[in-house]
Parts: sequence; structure tokens; C-alpha cells
Amino acid sequence: MEEEDIEKAVFAYLKKKGFKQTELALQEEQSKSSSNTQTDPDVARRILSFSESENIPARYMEGYNRLRSWTYNSLDLYKHELLRVLYPVFIHSFLDLVAKGHVQEARTFFNRFREDHEVMHGRDLLKFEGILTPSQLDEMQFAHTYRQSKVNIKICEYSKELLMQYLQKTEPIAMLGVINEHINFSVSPGQPCSISDDADAVTLTGGSLDAAKQINQKEIRWGLLEDSLEERAEKASSLLSDLEKAEGESKKGDSEESKKRKGDGGKQGNTSKKLKKEKVVGASGKTVRPEAHSVSMASRVKAELALPVIPPEVEHAVLEDLRNRVQLSSLALPSVSFYTFINTHNGLNCTSISHDGSLVAGGFSDSSLKVWDMSKVGQQLDTSNTQTENDSNPIESVLGSENGKRSYTLFQGHAGPVYSASFSPLGDYILSSSADSTIRLWSTKLNANLVCYKGHNYPVWDVQFSPVGHYFASSSHDRTARIWSMDRISPLRIMAGHLSDVDCVQWHENCNYIATGSSDKTVRLWDVQSGECVRIFIGHRSMVLSLAMSPDGRYMASGDEDGMIMMWDLSSGRCVTPLMGHTSCVWSLTFSCEGSLLASGSADCSVKLWDVTTSVRSSKTDESKTGGANRLRSLKTLPTKSTPVYSLQFSRRNLLFAAGVLSK
Repeated sequence: MEEEDIEKAVFAYLKKKGFKQTELALQEEQSKSSSNTQTDPDVARRILSFSESENIPARYMEGYNRLRSWTYNSLDLYKHELLRVLYPVFIHSFLDLVAKGHVQEARTFFNRFREDHEVMHGRDLLKFEGILTPSQLDEMQFAHTYRQSKVNIKICEYSKELLMQYLQKTEPIAMLGVINEHINFSVSPGQPCSISDDADAVTLTGGSLDAAKQINQKEIRWGLLEDSLEERAEKASSLLSDLEKAEGESKKGDSEESKKRKGDGGKQGNTSKKLKKEKVVGASGKTVRPEAHSVSMASRVKAELALPVIPPEVEHAVLEDLRNRVQLSSLALPSVSFYTFINTHNGLNCTSISHDGSLVAGGFSDSSLKVWDMSKVGQQLDTSNTQTENDSNPIESVLGSENGKRSYTLFQGHAGPVYSASFSPLGDYILSSSADSTIRLWSTKLNANLVCYKGHNYPVWDVQFSPVGHYFASSSHDRTARIWSMDRISPLRIMAGHLSDVDCVQWHENCNYIATGSSDKTVRLWDVQSGECVRIFIGHRSMVLSLAMSPDGRYMASGDEDGMIMMWDLSSGRCVTPLMGHTSCVWSLTFSCEGSLLASGSADCSVKLWDVTTSVRSSKTDESKTGGANRLRSLKTLPTKSTPVYSLQFSRRNLLFAAGVLSK
């Protein structure tokens, strides 16, 4: 080949790949040697080796491995943006190796690094791993389309600058070629975009994120149930006030003036009731996004499940609690009662507290379930000294043995460690799940096991009663969640779709949906009637361990292994605001009864209170101004001495109960 042709080929290659600095360096070299009629042979040889090096499979392995290490060691502020680059670089490197005939090296490369992307792109990887020859690469429409299209990655200006500096410094030839040819960067000014925007940050042809977007467009009925106990309490209190008014007016005589005053009062009462009802519907009504005007949601829904009948005496007790409920806010924090387990010898796996705090249960590694009746515990809770918002520590009750006597009821029947327990809304039943893959129903009145439910194939990590009782949901190592009823030994529904363990499950307030959190770092919302996934929430960077639904049915909170809490809007499937402050696993989340506060319990030995109302309002304001959600700090932190918080529960009167085990 003539030297002039070599120069043209080199310049053409550099221009195609976008290596501007190398092109300028070559031009300078030529200008310096312009007096000579020939180009320095060493320069030509170096450039030729530069262009031919992309054909060496080892360069792909080495280049990607170095890029991967650099990305994982980047600053935390920019790491989540830089990580977006790895998957398209990984896939296109693999496809390049296959296209050039290096099939064996391509398989080695794919198998070595696929684990990094299994969680977010597992289904796509299953399609790509079937490509074994260049001919298959051309025949597969999915792979062919992927190679012909470019990936759009949303990234901030400084993150891109960091990436460019790395590439210019290390000159990973193969990686430079892949990035220039297959990736488009959508650069935004300012700080990195919120983690919650990751679902929109990477657009992959046929990718799982596109599938998540499509699923999140489905219609859901996330409103509250009609004729709930809260509505009955409101009607009862309104009727009581009307009767009191009528009695007071009748004492003054049946004059025209009193009649007029009575009529005016009746009108005012009706108007106030109407406004209050409209306010409730508005609070639980969907804010329709501009691109989804055609989607309409009912703020009040009927349950698809046949709900159990509540006995009159129980309903009366519940309504009494609702009438005496304390209204909480950022200025009126809840009283807290903390139950501490001692001398468990690292055997306690889970705790559960009944809705009124009268019963506390613990699941142990020796296959036992123990239930404490707080009215029989020696050290009882003194309600006259309960905590106020100015107290620095919660009241603590210590659960253990007194004078060698057993202060608890022992339930035995499981053949493996007990990982979860859940009281029914009325406290007359308790469910437990175990490593023996079974769920057991116990009666707290009879102190006996009633039913053993079998269906899961592996350990059952979590079980939760529905808000109305009778039905319950479970989650397992077998990557499924299941819906059960107390009167049937087999599951009613099986929810399958997660790529890893389903670690936690939570019911929606209207009982039409359940949410599941998984080790695949996603949260899914499932329709109980059809078993269909209707929402996928993407944004967590570690396994999701806890979930909570807001009382108005509009929002959901999820906590993960890294201590991050994310508030989600169920209607859109997007994160409202991340809540940052915990330094370890978030094991429990619960909303106050009116939904103004969120309490979180963590392995960092603290309970944190969050002002949800302010968080949602400020995040919407920040999002309208800056286009991203703002990370908010906790309203107040309640530290324990040395007790990781296993569970939290708000009573119907808005007293916060917490439980944990004393660690030494």
C-alpha cells in the first residue's frame, strides 16, 4: 500500500471514530516534517497499530474491566450517572467481538461481566446470550436493531467531563470506538439528575426500562374504599354534633328566631360536611399528567375481594379509637412506646406489634413464635408518662422472663427459623412464615395453631394481613408473592415477575393491590384480582427491605439496605422525593393514621420521623423549578441506646409502637 493511501486511511479512520486529538497530533507531525517527501515510517506504523488494535479481543476485556473499575470507584455524587454507560458499552463490546468472529472470547467476556447487569437487564441478557455466531447476529432482529441504533444517556455536564478525561488519559481504544459509535449523551447543566430519574435516563431498544414505562401507563384504582370505618366515624361525629345542637335549641323554645338559627346552622353544617368530603376526594384524587389527560381514576373504589363482616362490638371499639385519635403534624409529634427484647442470644429474627399495642410477637431461629401480652408483663407501660414531642428518648418496656417464670405464650410448629409475623387487624389471629416454606395461622385466643399453608417452594421472607383481615399476602425466596385467604389452604393468586428474592410485601389501603419489594432493587405493584403487574418502581441501588402505604392510598414509601427511603406516586410510578438520613438497613416503615408523618426504623439503632406533607409539597415545587426531586432530611431522630429497630406500628389513636432487640 502506498504511503499516501496509508495516510488517507488513517485520517479517515480517525475522523470516523472522532479521535480529534490524535488527528491534530498527526497533522502537527506532518507539518513538522513537511520538508520531507515521506512520512516517518515509525509514525505510520504506530498509527496502523493504533487502528488495528480494536481487532484484538483482549483489548475489549482489558478496556471494559478498567472502565468498570474506574466507574465503581468514582465519587458517589456522580457514580450513579456514570454507571449508566457500562451496560451499553458491555453489550456492544460483546456484539463487536461476535461480529468479528471472536466467538469464544465473546462468550468469556459476556459470562465474566453479565452479573453486573443481571438485575436491571436480565431479560435482555437472556436474548443476547443465545448469539453464538456472526450469522446469528445478522439474523436476530433484536440484536441487529440494537447494533444499528444509538443509546441515549442522560448525564450532567461534569459527569461527562469526568468520563472524557478518563478516556483521554487512558486511551482504551476499543471502548472509545464503542462509545463514539453507539452512545449519544444528553448533557444537562448543573448537578447530577435525581436517582429517581434513572428510569428515564437510559433508553434502550427493547430494553426492560421501556417495558417498565409501558406497564406504568396502565390504569389503576388507587383510591379508598367506600363506606370505610373512617367515614362512619366522621358521619357518627357529625350526627352527634347535630343532635347536640338540636337539644340545645329545643331548650330555648320553638321561636321563629330559634327556627331560623337552626335552619342556618343546618345549612352551615351541610356546607362544611360537603367541603370536607370534597377535600378528602381531592387529596386522594389523581393529579393527571399532561401526557395522560385521557386516563381517569376513581377516587373511591369498591373492593374486588369479598370483605369480611366486622362484629358490631369490634366496630364500636374501632370507632371509639378513631374519635379519640390525636392529630399529628410537624409541630405535634407522636408519643412513642419502645419494646426491647433482651437475652435473645442472636436468635430473634422478626417482631410484630398488634394495632393497639397490647400484643407483641417475636419470631426466633429455633423455629418458635413467642407472643407477649403487655397487660401481663411485669413492667407495664405507664400512660401518664408517655413521650411527648419534647422528649429525647421513647418510653421503653423490656420483654423477658420475670423471676424465672415465662411471661409469654409459646407457639411451636415450624420446622425452620421464623422470619416474619403479622397480627390480624383485631389481634385475634397471628400469621408466621418460616424457612420451612410454610405459613402458619395461630389463634391468640385459643393459643393454638389452626392452619398450615403450603405453596412456596423456598423460605418465606414476609407475610402480611390485609387491612380488613381474612386475606393475607406472602413473599418468598422463590421470586414470587402469593395471595391467600384464611379459609383456603392453597393460594388464590401467584405474582411472578421479580428477578430475585421477594423480600417484603405490603397491602394497599383499598385491598385491590399489593406492593412487593425485591432483591432485584425494584418495587412492583400487583392487581390482586388479575395477578397482573401494574407498576414497576425503579430507583433503589440495593435490595428493598420495607414498604408502607399512605392512608389516602396515593403514595408508597420503600426502604432499602443502604438506608435510602423513597416516596413514590402510585399514579405515575415516579419517585416524589428520596428521604436520606439512615446509615444502615431500613427494616420498617409506617405512616401515621392521617398520613402527615412517616416513621422509619433502621439497623442504625434509630427511629426517624419525616414530615410527609411538607416533603411532597416541596418536592413538587422543586420539580417544577429544577426538573428533579429534592432529597430531604428527617424531621426528628429518636436514637436508642443499642437497639436496632425491627418493627414500627401506629395505633388507631396515633401512638407509635416500636420493637427491637438489645445488641451487645
